[in-house]
Amino acid sequence: MASIANVRRALISAPQVARGYATATAVKVPAVLHGIEGRYATALYTAAAKKSALDAVEADLQQVKRVVEKDTKLREFLENPTINRIEKKSGVQKMLGAGKYNELTKNFFDTLAENGRLYDTVKIINSYGSLMSAGRGEVQVTITSAKELDAKDVAKVKGFLAKSNFVTAKQTLIVSNKVNPAILGGLVVEFGDKTIDLSVSSKINKLNQLLHEAI
Repeated sequence: MASIANVRRALISAPQVARGYATATAVKVPAVLHGIEGRYATALYTAAAKKSALDAVEADLQQVKRVVEKDTKLREFLENPTINRIEKKSGVQKMLGAGKYNELTKNFFDTLAENGRLYDTVKIINSYGSLMSAGRGEVQVTITSAKELDAKDVAKVKGFLAKSNFVTAKQTLIVSNKVNPAILGGLVVEFGDKTIDLSVSSKINKLNQLLHEAI
């Protein structure tokens, strides 16, 4: 596949990815996350690391996520901006009281309720998961194609990435293939904050832009 060969060329010419940073505390955060959800997740990660509770908190958050995704009423309760913060705090305490959750997790959700950020629950949980994944040396890779790729093509892209400057020998690539017919053909490879767009739709858009500028 020509697009896979293009991925290899794009990787060779791309700049080095930032590897993460150390916070002002003794805790080293494995990735830089942006946005409100990123800041909350980073704060929780730092607190959990200090208490040697990273895995416990991750398990708690995944359990909360499963509950929220299955319970429509609970999700609506968390996302409803008209419900006051005191009522939301009481509601989330009741939810966590039904299971065995780490005190850090309970305190964190109290903070979200007090700050009116419970509607960001799932986003924050996903961001925390990204930090944990980065801490384990995992690099999440999404390959978008117009049609589902076979295992050999996925393995080829994974191999090019593994040999690039974007990952180290200690990191593990977690690759998934997403199908989007709208790209028409080619591939879009996303990992970290980087995107390699080798789709046919992207090339057509660039051609249209050049034609428009020429008129």
